[in-house]
Amino acid sequence: MFDWTVLGSFVGYLFVMLWIGFFFSKKQSNLGDYYLGGRKMNKWVVALSAQASDMSGWLLMGLPGAIYLGGFSEAWIGIGLLIGTYLNWKIVAQRLRRYSQVCGDSITIPDFICNRFRDKTGASRVIAAVIILVFFTFYTASGFVGAAKLFSTIFPISYSTALWIGAAVVVSYTLLGGYMAVCWTDFIQGSLMFVAIVLVPAIVICDAGGFAATVDALNEINPYLQSLFTNASTGKAAGFIGLASCMAWGLGYFGMPHILVRFMSIDSPAEVKGSRRIAMSWVTVSLAAAGVIGLVFHLYLKQRGLTLADVGGDPEKCFMVMINGIFSGGFVVRVFAGILLSAIMAAIMSTADSQLLVSASSFSNDFYKIVLRKKAADRELLVVSRIAVGVVALVAVALAMNTQAEFFKVVMKMVSFAWGGFGAAFGPLILLALFWRRVNLAGAVSGMVVGTVTCFVWKFVLSGYAADYPIFGLYELAPGFVLSFAATVVVSLLTARPSAEMLAEFDRATAEAPVRQD
Repeated sequence: MFDWTVLGSFVGYLFVMLWIGFFFSKKQSNLGDYYLGGRKMNKWVVALSAQASDMSGWLLMGLPGAIYLGGFSEAWIGIGLLIGTYLNWKIVAQRLRRYSQVCGDSITIPDFICNRFRDKTGASRVIAAVIILVFFTFYTASGFVGAAKLFSTIFPISYSTALWIGAAVVVSYTLLGGYMAVCWTDFIQGSLMFVAIVLVPAIVICDAGGFAATVDALNEINPYLQSLFTNASTGKAAGFIGLASCMAWGLGYFGMPHILVRFMSIDSPAEVKGSRRIAMSWVTVSLAAAGVIGLVFHLYLKQRGLTLADVGGDPEKCFMVMINGIFSGGFVVRVFAGILLSAIMAAIMSTADSQLLVSASSFSNDFYKIVLRKKAADRELLVVSRIAVGVVALVAVALAMNTQAEFFKVVMKMVSFAWGGFGAAFGPLILLALFWRRVNLAGAVSGMVVGTVTCFVWKFVLSGYAADYPIFGLYELAPGFVLSFAATVVVSLLTARPSAEMLAEFDRATAEAPVRQD
């Protein structure tokens, strides 16, 4: 039967998100407002929005589930992400904010690439837009799968019904409010996620008698759970391929469109330093807490005499199972449970909305306007953007409905593939575009294509030979990033030098930082 108290909390939370979307729908006067918030977002909103949209349901579902199964040997993903987050804020954020404005006031990543390399044909913009649409469809599908798991676990409804409900809510406020609505909802959702992810494992640890008692109890359950170098489920030492794959996740940050546009939208480059400190505090605590959730779920089950099979058999649901069990008392307690469960929805929504908005902007501004309607006015492009949001969402729902395929059932697998694709396609190019004067259009296009193709081939062809050739078990982001970087550099050096105009713009945009000479 329905838990009407928890349902009421969910409805209240979702109503607030929709109201924010409606409120900001009144504040859009042009495409820059809809896609980038007019470059006037404050450091707190940018920081929490960037990190909330980054972590998604993966933080509260995928990572705890992986650590429940493999122990802290899976925490290397979090370590790689932590390093990548810091480097992205430290070396990319400020320069991209400044360069994107100097470079034709670019409002999307494909827009920036096209303007940066003076691509009069628009080919680079179209290629970048197609890559974004492809990988964000997978990424958005992972969010919808997470939402469906949440709703179908909490309420007695089918997976498909839960999937449509989650998708409808995310699409609704994204359609209404655009970038400002997405950022402000992400700010609220990031705050809610932070409270929930710290509170729940803290309660389990207190119930166990404190930190030392928790450590001892986990050692009794499995002595490898807290080892960084031994997989808890197999008892085998984590090999070089496994560790390298986990650490490689950090490379993905340099190519994430929905994170990079946050840097482009901040009020001024001077605000980046403060925003970085806020973001790093949030992500450090959140990643650590997510890892602890995966560990203490073992303890939670043992305290109640349960097994994983008794609570549904899906380790990615461990956080919601603990909330339901811990807060199972009267009306007030269940209201609080509903608020905490909303944090999982917040994690999912904060990423899905960003992905839908970036996908829509890429389609309308970087494909529709370039290929189909070169003279399309802003009003027409806004309409096309909203249609694109709906279309991408429908395709993502269709993928998420494919519950027979293991790839589409596990949040972590879809996130991993999309993350690797973006990191390989755009990461090397963004770094080189911001820090190397000699990179040119031919190199940029080559890098994007090589990175994308490598990820698909490595994931769906070469990984099948991993049993015989362990190197093919490496996370596709690593070879994709390396080959994309190499292709961009080599092709740039073998083709014509950038024009004097491009070099002058590079020097002007990077004047406050050391300039690498070719």
